[in-house]
Amino acid sequence: MKTRMLNQRIRLASLALVSSAGLVAGGMVQADEKGTVNLAYVEWSSEVASTNVVRAVLEQAGYEVDMTSLSAAAMFQALSTGDADAIVAAWLPSTHENYMERVGDNVEDLGQNLDGTKLGLVVPEYTDVDSIADLNDNADAFNGEIIGIDPGAGLMSLTEEVVDTYDLDLQLRSGSGATMTAALSSAISNEEDIVVTGWTPHWMFARFDVKYLEDPENVYGGAEQIHTVVRNGLEEDMPEAYAILDAFEWTPEQMGEVMLMNQEEDSNPYENAKQWVEDNQDVVEEWLNS
Repeated sequence: MKTRMLNQRIRLASLALVSSAGLVAGGMVQADEKGTVNLAYVEWSSEVASTNVVRAVLEQAGYEVDMTSLSAAAMFQALSTGDADAIVAAWLPSTHENYMERVGDNVEDLGQNLDGTKLGLVVPEYTDVDSIADLNDNADAFNGEIIGIDPGAGLMSLTEEVVDTYDLDLQLRSGSGATMTAALSSAISNEEDIVVTGWTPHWMFARFDVKYLEDPENVYGGAEQIHTVVRNGLEEDMPEAYAILDAFEWTPEQMGEVMLMNQEEDSNPYENAKQWVEDNQDVVEEWLNS
């Protein structure tokens, strides 16, 4: 009798293990069947933060996610050809306006994911200059140059217009977001004057005491928004991923939390994004269940 009961318990335990294994395997198959979402982005600190957060959220929902860093022009091109599924990095209506016009028929704008952005020229707070119109009178203080970012950025195109509109004697120097902030940090450490291309949200405003120069000709325009844009057909191919991307929206303060985490020495933006997602599940659940 005892032997029969023992054998029965062993069989039940075996069935339970098989059942559990089946559930796990089924869950893995289900996750695999959801497919891979390809996210493109530009190497701006704001977009590194937002794209990694969206990656972590999509992975929580069971998707595989690939991220590709591109220039702004290549990012929109990849979206229009279907090489990328989505971006959460479209600055509109001004910065990326030309790119959107070129690919408009092949993409879908899901609307803003962050409100309250700004573009312009930025100087240290201690700099006596307050307006772009006064730069020429102080060109020597700035070594006759404006420190910019990557040449394909919409911000650089707008700044070229600024140089022409104000007939500036300063040369716009291209580089990257990293070289721009490094130059700003170095100048402030030495209490030197410097003028750089800047945008909000950016961690430099939390780290340094800086200000925007007034733009009386309004070349940079007013406040912008960051939009989520997806390729045509994504809603049909991946309706759940589409819904999450459509629901994604946060504040400059929330983005700033992640950007500051990313500035820590040896930090990993992906790991930081996962940590932020874990710590803000109330916000994430709204994106997942909208």
